Amino acid sequence: ACCSWAVLWWSWSGWWRGHEMLKPGTAVRGRQLCPLGGAFTIGPMGDATGGPTANFTHHFLIAMPAMADPHFSHTLTYVCEHNADGALGIVVNKPTDMTLSALFEQIDVPLVDAELRRTPVHFGGPVQVDRGFVLHRPLGNWQSTLAVDAEVGLTTSKDVLEAVARGEGPRELIVSLGYAGWSAGQLEQEIAQNAWLTVAADPGVLFDTPVEARLPAAMRLLGIDFSRLSDAVGHA
Repeated sequence: ACCSWAVLWWSWSGWWRGHEMLKPGTAVRGRQLCPLGGAFTIGPMGDATGGPTANFTHHFLIAMPAMADPHFSHTLTYVCEHNADGALGIVVNKPTDMTLSALFEQIDVPLVDAELRRTPVHFGGPVQVDRGFVLHRPLGNWQSTLAVDAEVGLTTSKDVLEAVARGEGPRELIVSLGYAGWSAGQLEQEIAQNAWLTVAADPGVLFDTPVEARLPAAMRLLGIDFSRLSDAVGHA
């Protein structure tokens, strides 16, 4: 990896930086969506005409078969935040060759638990792939956490990994590098164009389901057999 591991873990005040419009899930605007260390709530959203729009926070995005971007082909993405300024998600079914053992060594945190040491680090998305994100349950109390809901949090501060190494952190976690970001209205547009299926998320799919079974499990929440999914299917 070509990233600087010494500065891998960072605060929410730094993540929301300007990026150019790229492929699906890679564009963000120059405004952070949540303040450092604060509780996060989402107000009503609106479209360009002032009408209400859907809020996909705590939803799964299931990539449609026609998805051309290799970053998102056959992916399941968990939307951690969605409001009028854009959206942030973490891809949850693309493990990398890196393990938590290697990651913890790079950030100089001893990790003894053998099962955790073998756990893969995930590709969370194509934006800022040198940055670390920990998706976890329960929420807990960490320095820089986005509370997705009352159970699930997304933390970017190193203290959560230090607690995990001591056996005091959340046991249910997905550690990722990078994230998927959308600018204002972009995710809604992609969903309208049938780039994604959407369904309310089940934390059990995230934390109780083997990585290779997460995408089919999310499809079953819609009552759809993944093997029969066609390009023409709309969104829920």
